[in-house]
Amino acid sequence: MIQMGKILIIVGILLIVIGGLIYLGGRLIPIGRLPGDIVIKKEKVVFYFPLMTSLIISGILTLIFMIISKLTK
Repeated sequence: MIQMGKILIIVGILLIVIGGLIYLGGRLIPIGRLPGDIVIKKEKVVFYFPLMTSLIISGILTLIFMIISKLTK
């Protein structure tokens, strides 16, 4: 049960850090407007697919979960 408490604390701290980076970093880093993001504008329709942003977020989350798994072993 103590192990679960440690995991919840680590996840909580990571969520706070990630939330702060998204809140403050959105002004510094153009998340969602990176080269590689697909934007198609027609007359009344805009299709937006953040491909590069998704890849970067996926890589960051993979690193975070790898670190968490190594800390819990």
